[in-house]
Amino acid sequence: MQFQIMLTQCKRIVLRCQRKLHQMLAISYKLPIRKNIINRYIDSHTVRKLQIGAGATVLKGWLSTDIDVRNSHVIYVNVKKKFPFATNVFDYIYSEHMIEHISRTDGLTMLQECHRTLKPGGIIRIATPDLAVLLRLYQNKKDSSSKEYIQWITDQFLPEVEEYKASIVINNAFRNWGHQFLYDGDLLEKALQDAGFSNIKRCAFGESEHTPLMGIESHSKNVAQDTMVIFETMVYEARRLK
Repeated sequence: MQFQIMLTQCKRIVLRCQRKLHQMLAISYKLPIRKNIINRYIDSHTVRKLQIGAGATVLKGWLSTDIDVRNSHVIYVNVKKKFPFATNVFDYIYSEHMIEHISRTDGLTMLQECHRTLKPGGIIRIATPDLAVLLRLYQNKKDSSSKEYIQWITDQFLPEVEEYKASIVINNAFRNWGHQFLYDGDLLEKALQDAGFSNIKRCAFGESEHTPLMGIESHSKNVAQDTMVIFETMVYEARRLK
């Protein structure tokens, strides 16, 4: 019995290593292609827009990137490292429900690289779950929106849970979907400021003074629930001044 358990564990380790090796080989193969895609995009667009963490949602007219490349319209970029772009390249950078998937330190690295690759005057827009909203679930258990959110998360993502409890949903937010660090407004503003950004302001979901950023949020398409995504999400914009 013990031998079978050890054998199963070894098989799992081998499979993980094989998947990692295949991913590394695929990335190595695609790097020269990536350079060509980047150059073609930059040469063919006067207004350049970078999407970070595209997942399955590719924005038309944007250079879409992700660490997990799922289709030919997305290029590989690891935001924990220096971006494969020159300085002062992009007019707009957008990231939706992505920064919470990396550590706070890596998040600052990502924002610093965003600042570097934006042109002076360029705008960054970040959408991410709001930690303050999630924590208020515990205090506002009788609030109708909070109750609806707790029920939605439980029904959709926690099928093994048989009761609707704010404490379970809050714990799930920290642990599920690969989340590593959740921000509230103060933390995200501080991170943007530390990365060098100015004119930092909170925006309404889907609204912006900048036409390319209006109505851009699309995470709700992946989970098929507009109301609940709007409820949990905060959006910030900031400008690189120089």
